[in-house]
Amino acid sequence: MDFEAANLGRRIERDTPGRPATHMATSLLIVVVCFFGAGCRAPTVWRVETRSPDGHSIAIARTVQGGGFGTASIDTAVYLKSTRYSNAPTQVLGFSCDGPVSRPYVLDNVANAGGTINLKMTWLTPSHLEVTYSGHPDLYFQVLKIWGIDISVQHVSGGSPR
Repeated sequence: MDFEAANLGRRIERDTPGRPATHMATSLLIVVVCFFGAGCRAPTVWRVETRSPDGHSIAIARTVQGGGFGTASIDTAVYLKSTRYSNAPTQVLGFSCDGPVSRPYVLDNVANAGGTINLKMTWLTPSHLEVTYSGHPDLYFQVLKIWGIDISVQHVSGGSPR
């Protein structure tokens, strides 16, 4: 009986030289990409929360410091979260900040207080959040009102924001 006939016409490919090496290189590349993709998250260097007077909302500010070849950055964002619902925080302000960070790449709410822009959040009323900052960050994202909450932003230092 012919080998081809015994396999019902299925063709069996034999391994060609170099094929295992190609599979090994591909597998290694996938592992490296996954490792660096998961391990390169920018660390939070400052984080603070403040609850509205009625307790229905929380304002959250955090500064993250990215690093690496061509990706160095410092960003501060302000989020609002409702305490009445289980929703994720919603970003309402975004600043691209100047450095340096007092304690780089480490969460330190004392040394890194205010991010690098001396950011402060104050609830003037249950429906009005005031955010002040100094320095010269780039305010690249701003929401003026969300969920009935007004958000005012004030630059408090002598220079004007970029």
